Amino acid sequence: MQFRQWRREDAEDTVAGTTWDRDAAAIVSLYKHLIRIGYVRVSPWRSSQGESLGSGFSTDVRVRHLELEQYLFFRDVGFGGLTPEAELDETFGGWRPHRNRAAAELALLTGMRAQEWSTLLLPELGLMAGRRPRTADVDLAACAKQKRPRSVYVPVGAMELLDPYLTIERPEIVAKAQRTLRRRHRDLFVVQRLEADDTRVRGVLEGRTVTRSIKDMAPDLRRVTVLETGGGLEPLALFIGQGGKILTASSWDRVRWRAWDRLTVWSTHQNSPQLPRRCWVYHDLRHTFALRLLIFLTREALGDAEKQQLPMSTLLDHMTSNPLLVVQRRLGHVLPSTTYRYIRYLKDPMREVDDAFREWTVADGASYVTIARHLLNLEENAHAAPR
Repeated sequence: MQFRQWRREDAEDTVAGTTWDRDAAAIVSLYKHLIRIGYVRVSPWRSSQGESLGSGFSTDVRVRHLELEQYLFFRDVGFGGLTPEAELDETFGGWRPHRNRAAAELALLTGMRAQEWSTLLLPELGLMAGRRPRTADVDLAACAKQKRPRSVYVPVGAMELLDPYLTIERPEIVAKAQRTLRRRHRDLFVVQRLEADDTRVRGVLEGRTVTRSIKDMAPDLRRVTVLETGGGLEPLALFIGQGGKILTASSWDRVRWRAWDRLTVWSTHQNSPQLPRRCWVYHDLRHTFALRLLIFLTREALGDAEKQQLPMSTLLDHMTSNPLLVVQRRLGHVLPSTTYRYIRYLKDPMREVDDAFREWTVADGASYVTIARHLLNLEENAHAAPR
């Protein structure tokens, strides 16, 4: 507590409450580890109410989202190596632009968290044996926050943008990784076959033959999962880097910062949108998905009520038609209050929202309208009364 007082009040350069809270979180984690390994017996502070290590101030998390022009600039110029005029930038020296663009599109059009989309396996999207489905429904469990299961719809736009990566870049990465994968063979989960419509894998892990449900595989197990193809070992992870490994969070951060550096270089171009002061993070794409979806669902609900000119007939009708509850379930929020943060943005500050809904896709596939209607159908089916 004396250290907290010194940092917050007595030091030559004091820190704000939010900065101290980050420091406190690191200190708490350190002492939990020291207690776990037996280096210390108890933490040097009490955890009772009013005596916690934190500042005691709650923060209102800011929902930062992207406009359409900003997102396209981020995806195509930052990740993709194009110029603001959509031409090839011959000075671009980035690595795997197709992979990085596809990851951004997948994050935006599904609303998945970074740990969720970055650890996806090929079978979860139906991408085995050369198949290329137009859409996919992914069941999340072990990789979701707090391991709360939910279903995620992957629309046409996200699936189609995967094609260049799967056709051009990924086979090259896998081929170059063969020597490394063979050398690490004993440390890998070598899958021999897929079962139950590609929802389960059977193979050798730590010298034993085991079967695992894909949705229940934790990120660490996914990182070492490969398929024995007869001609080599193929990582089952969708997004891979050098050595055939799933990219770590720090690796994706480096990709993001390199993209941001490109954006700042091009920021004075006449076709460049306004950039925020701080670098975008992948979670901003999730916020953008949630806000756009909530705006559309709200307008749909208001439109339906106006057309019918009838009150909701039952409480169940009201619950299943509530846009906030639909978005809460699809994002996997535990508390409704987390989703309520988006309400302040319902009076949309962005221009041409309706056009943006129709245009926010790289291909002629699913727009936000299609995604929203698909999710509404899922909600109706999930709550349909048995006949």
